[in-house]
Amino acid sequence: MSIERLLNIMALLRDPQRGCPWDLEQDFRSVAPYTIEEAYEVVDAIERNDLQGLREELGDLLFQIVFHAQIAQEQGIFGFEEVVAGICEKMQRRHPHVFGNERIDTVAQQNLAWEQIKQRERAPRGGHSASGVADGSGSDAASLLSDVPLALPSLTRAAKLGRRAAQAGFQWPDVAGALDKLDEEIAEMRAELARGADPEAIAAEIGDVLFCLVNVCRYLQIDPETSLRGTNAKFERRFRHVERRLRERGRSLQDASLEEMDALWEEGKRLGH
Repeated sequence: MSIERLLNIMALLRDPQRGCPWDLEQDFRSVAPYTIEEAYEVVDAIERNDLQGLREELGDLLFQIVFHAQIAQEQGIFGFEEVVAGICEKMQRRHPHVFGNERIDTVAQQNLAWEQIKQRERAPRGGHSASGVADGSGSDAASLLSDVPLALPSLTRAAKLGRRAAQAGFQWPDVAGALDKLDEEIAEMRAELARGADPEAIAAEIGDVLFCLVNVCRYLQIDPETSLRGTNAKFERRFRHVERRLRERGRSLQDASLEEMDALWEEGKRLGH
């Protein structure tokens, strides 16, 4: 079986006598950045519609899971079998309409049921996050926000925090309220800039603006990370067009004026870049 082969390879890489020196030096914390990187590379392959690349990147991500499971097994915490058993049990528990007798007919009903099940699962954990860290409120009381991972990208975490708060009714009736709050935060940011406030105060106001914008995305059912990735790609295409057109004229970015670059930017925009 392929997964058994992979598990055996990982065990050999960590073997104290025959293993790889680099692999033997790793622990959960040192491997974590590679796990995040591999997850992003999976998304990148999907965004580029590179299906062969996706197959390879999924393998790399699977290797990260096996790596963490091997370290845990060596410490007597859990093994790969427990990881698989845990996710199987969770998926069956969270889909009672598939593996049980409950009836769910729409995606909206499923989303609501999913969050309700997750909330029941979180209750026994008390006020600690999935990482075992207290919720930061100065209290051990359970919080709806307790297990939102700190390591998530900031836009993604902001969206998840907003969704969790909305479950408790902490939200405006519609997107208009979120847009009004965004306008309010932009005005506060402008006021801080006008006062020449210290950088920390300005950064705090910019953070408020970003959080409110993410909240607007939630009302519109838009993923902010995906939206920004699309804009990043669009910016890159148009800027590359500016660079290419300047090279055709025998010029560089350093030689060009802002007006010239802006004109080429608009040209790229008209061409659909």
